[in-house]
Amino acid sequence: MSDIGVTVKKNQDFSEWYVEVILKAELADYAPVKGCMIIRPDAYAVWEKIQEVVNQKIKATGHRNTYFPMFIPEAFLKKEAEHFEGFTPEVAWITQGGDTPLEERLAVRPTSETIMYAMFSKWIRSWRDLPLKINQWCNIVRWETKATKLFLRTREFLWQEGHTAHAASEEAEAEVMWALNMYKEVVENYLAIPVIIGTKSDSEKFAGALYTTALESMMPDGKALQMGTSHNLGQHFAKVFDVKFVGEDKQDHFVWQTSWGITTRLIGAMIMVHGDDKGLIMPPKVAPVQVVIVPIPFKGVEAEAIAAKTKEIAQTLRADGLSVILDDRNEYTPGWKFNQWELKGVPIRIELGPRDLKQGQVVIVRRDTYQKSPVKEADISSKVAGLLQEIQDNMLAKARAFLKEKITPVDSYDEFKKVLLEKGGFLKAAWCGSAECEAKVKDQTGATIRVRPFKVEEPASSCIVCGDKAKETVYFARSY
Repeated sequence: MSDIGVTVKKNQDFSEWYVEVILKAELADYAPVKGCMIIRPDAYAVWEKIQEVVNQKIKATGHRNTYFPMFIPEAFLKKEAEHFEGFTPEVAWITQGGDTPLEERLAVRPTSETIMYAMFSKWIRSWRDLPLKINQWCNIVRWETKATKLFLRTREFLWQEGHTAHAASEEAEAEVMWALNMYKEVVENYLAIPVIIGTKSDSEKFAGALYTTALESMMPDGKALQMGTSHNLGQHFAKVFDVKFVGEDKQDHFVWQTSWGITTRLIGAMIMVHGDDKGLIMPPKVAPVQVVIVPIPFKGVEAEAIAAKTKEIAQTLRADGLSVILDDRNEYTPGWKFNQWELKGVPIRIELGPRDLKQGQVVIVRRDTYQKSPVKEADISSKVAGLLQEIQDNMLAKARAFLKEKITPVDSYDEFKKVLLEKGGFLKAAWCGSAECEAKVKDQTGATIRVRPFKVEEPASSCIVCGDKAKETVYFARSY
């Protein structure tokens, strides 16, 4: 791998391009522990921006952040058999502490339902304790055996998991949809990635859930990526962990529960959807650096004047609340700096040279289109603010057009397999609702039902697999 710049074309070797961009843009690196990754500061800054906006939204609706141990007694997982069965192949176990063998194995947190709900049964007594709405930002360990893929498939990753308990099923259903739509707003309006939403089929839902809702997006290689999930757990876990409350009617009732989460795979999606052959393109709302200022050097008095003016511009933009870097390093040429900041995906570059100084202007360059514009000094703040919003909007519009192009209605299984092979993307197809037909498609093509859309569409044909009467139209795709 060359040390400078991206050497692989995105449309020629997508997988290699993805890895090269991540490593060279210094977003992440492979850890000494097999299957794990190191999230470097620029990528962690994106995660912090996601945390910031999600925290604002959840706290505004009465959710509170908490923290639970990452060690879960084996008995807790075994108590919920269906849930435990779903995670067994991926659980990392601790069997010894120091020199002392443990009396009971401890699981390293694959998800927190069991340990949290054991505590819910202690904390919830009356209808006055409800709703209970907590959230946790933490790490998760799932001992993946498949190939490591930075941000998308690693043995340890970061996530957010919300958990709520309610007195009525209607409240839980409303919570599920609130969380799903909150995620949709964050992913689309901050990461500029359009999604389709709906419910999972029973075979794809979360282990132990009544039903699972999900956000799915499409990557440039034609594979879907699950961007987040929101689960209605019904009373399943409540009955297992004895989470009951005394209602206003003085009778005992089991609570109704939900859980919902997003992970650092959102960063991987952002890289894949928006990046180009020069590297990253960061959506302005989550970009660690929104503006980079590059002085064009000149000797003598003009050099001092340029240096002073670029510092002044940087201070003004920072006062506007923007994240700005003034790249006044002398050891690199302007061209080298341009390439580096394009690789890192900074949305706006401001250039100032001797001619610009004399004309009382700067040159502003957009990362998303490479469009250059001379801008008068007095207009810099307003122009930058407007351009950042334009870039954000343009990135979402471009991604929406791509998503639309990658949704293909199909009327037969032969057409399904042909489109999947040649084009990929989401395949809208009629399905009879049987698990057998769903399993056949997965076994033969690798595609699964990604979502069953909320907006019910009349099937355009009989079931594409068995030919029987179809019950609904669903979205199939191969996925990460």
